Amino acid sequence: MHERTANLLGAAALAVTDRVLTVAQRKVGVSASAAAALVVASASPGLSVSELGRRVGLSQSAAARMVDSLEQGGLVERRPRQGREVAVELTPKGRRAAASLLEARGSGLSGLLDVLTAGEQEHLAELLGKLLTRLYEDVGSAELLCRLCDRTSCTRGAVCPVGQAERDHGS
Repeated sequence: MHERTANLLGAAALAVTDRVLTVAQRKVGVSASAAAALVVASASPGLSVSELGRRVGLSQSAAARMVDSLEQGGLVERRPRQGREVAVELTPKGRRAAASLLEARGSGLSGLLDVLTAGEQEHLAELLGKLLTRLYEDVGSAELLCRLCDRTSCTRGAVCPVGQAERDHGS
């Protein structure tokens, strides 16, 4: 049964990822990493290009190219900081795009969960919390693991399992 469960999880994970990324690309017309960057920048304004790249899993040079593209699209702007470092800030258009991405992601996932009863959804949330805690051990970064998360919905009335794993790891 374990082999079947693992296979079902893999198929579901891939299908959910495809669903989320397709919605993101259709809604805003950006790549998966750019969508993640918009969401991350909305939650943590003023990150450097390097830090933004780190949080979405890109090298510094790839992050710079991505920020160039977002800047050309009017979604972000660079603001000088100390030395050679530059802060990435969302423009009003970028803030709307990030909000739109989170809304589309949320509605797409909520629509998928409609096939489950409220009790099944609650049980699934518990199981997903365990899986995310385990995944944190592999990834080692809440920012990277949660790069497309709607952080407000995750912490409303509950403790984020990834944030808790990071706090536990730091102790």
